[in-house]
Amino acid sequence: MNVRPDFSKHANQAETAPAFLSVWDMHSYYGESYIVQGISFNVHEGEILALLGRNGAGKTTTLRSIARLDDPQVNKGEIWLDHQPLHLMRSHQAAVAGLGLVPEDRRIIPGLTVEENLQLAQIAPPIGWSIDRLYELFPRLGERRSQEGVTLSGGEQQMLAIARALARDIKVLLLDEPYEGLAPVIVDEIEKTLRHIKEQGMTTVIVEQNAVRALQLADRAVILDTGSIVFDGSAAEVLENESLRAEYLAI
Repeated sequence: MNVRPDFSKHANQAETAPAFLSVWDMHSYYGESYIVQGISFNVHEGEILALLGRNGAGKTTTLRSIARLDDPQVNKGEIWLDHQPLHLMRSHQAAVAGLGLVPEDRRIIPGLTVEENLQLAQIAPPIGWSIDRLYELFPRLGERRSQEGVTLSGGEQQMLAIARALARDIKVLLLDEPYEGLAPVIVDEIEKTLRHIKEQGMTTVIVEQNAVRALQLADRAVILDTGSIVFDGSAAEVLENESLRAEYLAI
């Protein structure tokens, strides 16, 4: 029998730190398809959590569920961010509460320049990093501020998608496959940026098929298999455990 965690302020659900983002007994569906099957995990403030698993394990569904998008449907469970009940919110309310989702397809807006994409993100409060600060973080974007966003390279579009999320005053950054299709040198650049963001106190959840790179970046890892959690622990432990990686990550 599951015992409901204590989500009250100052409650400590982890051995190391109070949970900042908590997912408890979450069940998510696409229509009749039962994808996420009662998962629970915590993310601590300021850490990077790698959410890993083979294709079809439920990783993107988990991110979309946390972000409260219309699909999938969360039919049971609770999601808390800094003592706010995300499970009672719609996606726009979750965004105001502090969630920033960078989807796999990046969603760069056609017809707008780099700078206009960033300005649009700040059209309503809460406003996060200034545009000048974002250009310091991503100098390539500053150089291309007047270029249409959709004409950027894949790596530059990923930078713009992350910058657009940071342009809002967010508490948790959710990244869905940020390295997909990118050259190793661009992955290095984005990884360096994510480390810098962490140094500024940002909490991040990253879904990534390049599991080794994600584990090298992350503090902790959660591994999904067919919608259920099969591992929740340190990223270093996964890197050191060859049989675990072979069974659930095929690496």
